[in-house]
Amino acid sequence: MSINRKIKGEDFILPISFVVHMFIVNLTLYFLTPETYLNLFAIVSYNSCWLIIATILSFYSLERKERFITRFHKFVMHYFIFSLAYFAIFAFRKIDFDISQQVKILGLIFIQLAIYRWLFFKVRKWYRRKGGNFVNVVVVGHGININKIKKIFNRPDYGYRYLGYFDQRNENNPDYLGEIASCYQYSVENRVDEIYCLVSQLSQQQVKQLIHFADNNFKKLKLVPDNKGIVTRAMNAELFETIPVLNLRNSPLELNYARCSKRIFDVFFSLLVIIFILSWLAPLVYIIMQLESKGPLLFKQLRHGYNQESFWCYKFRSMRMNDDADTKMCEKNDCRVTKLGKFLRRTSIDELPQFFNVLRGDMSVVGPRPHMQAHTKEYSKSVNKYLVRHYAKPGITGLAQIKGYRGEVKKKSDIINRTRLDIFYLEKWCPFLDFKIIYYTIYNFFKGEEKAF
Repeated sequence: MSINRKIKGEDFILPISFVVHMFIVNLTLYFLTPETYLNLFAIVSYNSCWLIIATILSFYSLERKERFITRFHKFVMHYFIFSLAYFAIFAFRKIDFDISQQVKILGLIFIQLAIYRWLFFKVRKWYRRKGGNFVNVVVVGHGININKIKKIFNRPDYGYRYLGYFDQRNENNPDYLGEIASCYQYSVENRVDEIYCLVSQLSQQQVKQLIHFADNNFKKLKLVPDNKGIVTRAMNAELFETIPVLNLRNSPLELNYARCSKRIFDVFFSLLVIIFILSWLAPLVYIIMQLESKGPLLFKQLRHGYNQESFWCYKFRSMRMNDDADTKMCEKNDCRVTKLGKFLRRTSIDELPQFFNVLRGDMSVVGPRPHMQAHTKEYSKSVNKYLVRHYAKPGITGLAQIKGYRGEVKKKSDIINRTRLDIFYLEKWCPFLDFKIIYYTIYNFFKGEEKAF
């Protein structure tokens, strides 16, 4: 069975913008100031300063409703700070320079970057008008604000496809899709991506039911708020012009600095493990394995990852070949596990090949553990908010694992608490939390874990 990983066009927008920015800056300095630019220290300093400033200001982040002028002030601020750093590098290198010439050069670079920014939004607007990069949206409830929201949705450059609204009152309106109760089936059948709820038109019970539906069916729910007191830890407000809209599933992991820094760490950490541990451990495990149980070194299994996309998850094979591997979790004293497999599972060494998954980008070092596809299907129906954990890349280790919720699910509370901790991780992520989880994972490795079997 082959897997085609879904690569969305918008995933390349920010990396391409960074590359174009660096190309403009470096090429201009190369042609106009070769006497000061052609120096390894200078080249590294210019590019490093640009990246550090961009990270601090969260410069490389893009909202669906952003236009050329929306955050132009941040663009100006970023370039101003970079200009100060540019002159500081001259001072550090003790190089004499013509201030007027350097100001002209920096002004030329600014104009080129501004033109690129203008062209970028023009191209994105054209692409969305052609039907690309869109999301399907519906509105639940009908009130004063719906016409204002529709004006936002109907702007082709924002990339929304407004399908209509649901309300208790049966109205003679071409946008009317039916009563509120029918929105659930409609949203699933028509692949609705985002649901906007006018909470003033719904009872508290209806709002809570809609929240549960969105979390359990992988739909993003945004509330046009009133005083019904619906809050979550991950809530943040977005402004559609003058209308506040609450996003109930905002995560720090969605910030660009978080994605970039986490990815850089993942690549670096996985390379260290692959080069210094797996390079010699894998052949040794294979030789010992063949003495007891003939078969492949690695066991691969389809699991659900980020955005519920399937990927092949790799492990050292710890069981004899069997037909239940993709449906039945390993149990204590499982007869399928080999003698070597018991050692590998008890020490968690069997998980080490997943660093290849990390290097590929399917997984992260830290995140919610990926489950078998059969179990994802089962838990998504029986465990409230289970699918929320798929808003992050799955990890080799996670918060739930260091808290004792790993391995076999014996009772309902095991998977419920695992899901609760995974969602907490999404909502409260920070680099320190990742390092803390890695530390306790290593600590538990030497200490030994009761559920490691």
